This record gives sequence, C-alpha cells and structure tokens, in this order.
Amino acid sequence: MHELYLRKEGTSHRDSSWDKTGGNRDFLEIKAGTTAVISDIEGSGIIKHIWMTIGARDKYAFRKVLIRMYWDGEAEPSVASPVGDFFGVGHGVASHYVSMPLNMITTQGVVENKAAMNCFFEMPFRQSARIEIVNECENDMVLYFYVDYVKQPVSEDSFYFHASWRRENPTKGTADLDQLKAEQDRQHKPNYAQDDKVSEMKNLTGDENYVLLDAEGEGHYVGCNLSIDHINPVPGFSWPGEGDDMFFIDGEPWPPRLHGTGTEDYFCAAWGYPSGQYYAPYHGLSLYAPIRENGDAWKESNTISFNDYSGKMTQYRYHITDPIIFRKSIRFSIEHGHANCQANDYSSVAYWYQREPHKAFPEMLPVELRLPLAEKESARRFYRTF
Repeated sequence: MHELYLRKEGTSHRDSSWDKTGGNRDFLEIKAGTTAVISDIEGSGIIKHIWMTIGARDKYAFRKVLIRMYWDGEAEPSVASPVGDFFGVGHGVASHYVSMPLNMITTQGVVENKAAMNCFFEMPFRQSARIEIVNECENDMVLYFYVDYVKQPVSEDSFYFHASWRRENPTKGTADLDQLKAEQDRQHKPNYAQDDKVSEMKNLTGDENYVLLDAEGEGHYVGCNLSIDHINPVPGFSWPGEGDDMFFIDGEPWPPRLHGTGTEDYFCAAWGYPSGQYYAPYHGLSLYAPIRENGDAWKESNTISFNDYSGKMTQYRYHITDPIIFRKSIRFSIEHGHANCQANDYSSVAYWYQREPHKAFPEMLPVELRLPLAEKESARRFYRTF
C-alpha cells in the first residue's frame, strides 16, 4: 500500500463481457474450436487486473482452453498457456487458493470444475495489447471476464510481461526404477527413505533437468508454478521431490549462479509438504491431493490403497520481492527427483518480464497431449515402482 495516496497518471478503463442490451446475459459464448478476442487496446497503457470464469461441459476444460496475449502488434504471443495453469492450478482442474499475483476462488477443500480466476501482474504496452481465449473443448463454452487497464505513457525502461506453459510427460528418468523395484523384491530388501543406488547418483551438468524457462534478452524472472503427477517413485519412497533448482544466467558455465537443495526447498517449504495444501502470498501449494474422479462411489469400487500414493500437486513460488535478474539470457530448470532419477509427469508456467523480441516458445501441445492422466492410471503407475 506504499504511496497509494499519491496522484495517479492516466485514465482507467475496462473491457468486460457485460450484456450490451442491458440484460443479464453478461457472458461471451465461444464456439468449440474458435478463438475470441476479449481485449483489443490501442495506444499506450498498463493492464492492472484480469478476472474471468468459464462455464464448460468438457472435463478438464481448464487444460483445453488457452489464453494468449500479444503486445504492440507482435506476431507470436508473449503469453501462451492453458487457462487453469496460467491462473495457478495444473492438471486441468480448479482449486481454491490465494497468492499475491494470482488466485482461484472456489469451494475450499474440493477439487473443482469451476472457479473465479484473478491475475494482478501488471502488463505494460506502448502501442497495443490483445488478449485471446481459444476454446479447444469439444463443446461450446461461456466466458465472463474483466480486463482492467490504465491508459498512460509507458517508459522505455519498462519490460513486457511473459508467461509460457510447458509439459514433459514423462520426464526422462536417469534410473530404471522398475528394475530397481524388481531387485529389491527378489532380495526381500526392506524399504528405506532413499535407496543407496539412487542416493549415489550425480548430476554435475543440469543437462537432463526439467526446463521451466529458457529465455534470451534482458529482463527478470518473477516466478512459476510447477505441477507434478508422481507416477515413478523411488521404491519405498513416496515423495516426488529431492530435485535441485538451477538458474543458469547470461550463458555462464557450470556451476549455475543459483543452485538449490531440493524441490520443496525452492518452493519455500521443507521436509516435504507436511502441512498439505497451503497458500501464502509468494509460495504455497494450490493443489495437493489425488483427484477423486467419481467421488465416494469410485473409492468404494476401487481396490487400490491410497495410503502412500502422493497423487497430483501444483506448487508455486513468486519472486515479487526478489526477482532474478538476467542481462543476456536465463535458463531455469529443476531436477525431476535426485539426479533426475524419476520419470514423472511435469508441467509448469514461468512468468517473467523482458525486452522484446523474446525467444520463441515451445510449440503448444495439442489437446490430447495436454490432458492429465486419469487418477486410476496415475495410481497404477505409482505402485508399479513404489
């Protein structure tokens, strides 16, 4: 709230889905397979807030529907992500959580198919801004939205906002955990927190890490969310973490300028996530539970025990007070398990500001390759190596 009392420059504006007839149909219908432009601004200004909620019959609509943003007439978007992941929750579902820059508001303690979604990242532009919603569902959908912005001059020192979604399913595990599980079973070896063979593995390059961001130019990284489906555990060890975060900045060689000590450590926790789901302003877990696809009836008919299964999670870390600065390039990656030993389902959104032009994003995966694993299949794969 610092300097909130000072006079503000510019004029306030909003694009929204309000019913122009004066009625109560305050939504935009988007046909299946089509793209809708929800904001097309001319001139110079800063987007201050985006709110939206979608109504869709498709399961996993939060992964099927895309959000894209373009600044100053660029041909390729500076923001490209499934809508749910962009607003902070992965795996194609909604979950109640509140962070400083992003939130979802819905039923607490329940994995949902609906939510109000808010973004408070500031997004400057000098000539124009365009926001698109792409409906890649099988059915038509409706969208309610606000885009709040201020028209004002933007200084030459301002960087443009970027966000990019990625997925690797599965990551390329460096250990054959199926074989390790079979060896343990043959030897009747007891389960330990970490198998000695895995603990002795080394990673002194970062080459096989899961990459969240690979950008070129001048800017600063301001955070991410990372979604994991734990389908390839170390035998007897149900925790999917132990992967170090690594920031290679401006092309500098090994070791990276910033090197972490473990997955939950980068996300500002420790000893796993003992609290379960929690949400703080700059870090937390927006989703931390197996997805129960058909509620109690599914659980009663299923023979799999969930005592150890760690399921699906989305964790977030926003560098609002401690952005990571780069002058030429940045490559942010994290190990998938110690020394990249695990072949898990990883997906993420990285958020950053930089000067244009930006490096091309990875090509957006088609819908069928964006969808999460069904919970029963996720659990089956988990217990194969656990």
